[in-house]
Amino acid sequence: MTNNLDPIVVQFGPLLIRWYGLMLGIGVLACLLVYYICNKKNTEKLTIIYDLTIWLIIGGLLGARVGHIFFYNFPYFVANPKEIIFINHGGLSSHGLTIGLLVTAWMYHKIKKIDLREYLDLMILPIPLLAGCIRIGNYFNSEIIGKITNVPWGVYFARVDSEIVFRHPQQLYEALTCFIIFGIMLYTYKKIQPKKSQLFTFFFFLLMYFTTRFLLEFTKEPHNLKNFFLTTGQILSIPFMIWSGWWIFTNHNKNNTLSKI
Repeated sequence: MTNNLDPIVVQFGPLLIRWYGLMLGIGVLACLLVYYICNKKNTEKLTIIYDLTIWLIIGGLLGARVGHIFFYNFPYFVANPKEIIFINHGGLSSHGLTIGLLVTAWMYHKIKKIDLREYLDLMILPIPLLAGCIRIGNYFNSEIIGKITNVPWGVYFARVDSEIVFRHPQQLYEALTCFIIFGIMLYTYKKIQPKKSQLFTFFFFLLMYFTTRFLLEFTKEPHNLKNFFLTTGQILSIPFMIWSGWWIFTNHNKNNTLSKI
């Protein structure tokens, strides 16, 4: 297969609508729809969730951008500080996004004086849909590409490689994985969560997402640390894997005392 897709959906003069932005918007709308379906009979809870969602969108995007700058290309942005504000040029980190979401949730808890433990399991539920949509946007942008391969479904990214070589469609691997994780989490939230401690779905997502992210990085063209066994993405995934795995192990049933986040 050949990927020579135009990253721009439509252009009206200086106004551009890109596939990445469109998929990001679809992901956010999918999250809001899930929140509504799960809480349409509880307007008070739904109001808090929508209010928190606005905070998380802003904090998550800031965290994703700052994470990319510091984790992946800090020397470049030091030399080109004007590029920091140009998110449309690419550069959002899923690890930075996660940190931004956690910090924002903590700030919301402190400012609003609301115990978020009863909300976090639901808030995290549709996040795999958002992550999957973002990865499809990455595919349209021909970014986050995989290593060269001879598998039958390899993709030639014409906008990246001058020579015809076929690569793992890394973005689609991650998108498919995210959609599968959403299906598993939906089942977990409905069938297993009631038998477990609060926050089980939240930490179960962290464990599944960052474990699969760690494994899929082996088929990804490393952004840096090329002479090291692990990529930056794998190194950043390890703390989340340990943290979530430890929490699930120590809070495996509803009768255990909840650990602090």
